Amino acid sequence: VQLVESGGGLVQPGGSLRLSCAASGFTVSSYVMRWYRQAPGKERELVAAIFSVGSSTNYADSVKGRFTISRDNAKNTVYLQMNSLKPEDTAVYYCNTVLWGRDYWGQGTQVTVSS
Repeated sequence: VQLVESGGGLVQPGGSLRLSCAASGFTVSSYVMRWYRQAPGKERELVAAIFSVGSSTNYADSVKGRFTISRDNAKNTVYLQMNSLKPEDTAVYYCNTVLWGRDYWGQGTQVTVSS
């Protein structure tokens, strides 16, 4: 099982980024996929999740209306579209899933929102 994030970078406030999480070793459509983030000095927090049944989603209150989680089953990849970015969105973003009771994480991708 492997999760590889990409798409982070430096963006100005109000800008957009799309993060990708390429998965291997399992099928993303069969499991709940999550994006977390961790800012310096803070605990890791859940940002968004997409469920296997019906592709329903949920979001942290801090990102509702700005971020969208989705997946491309053909590419076995999960995305996080981030719009209207704010400086407080600055963090390392991680892709996560739980398979057979075990947590799997990617290496993370840095998002920095600054002018």
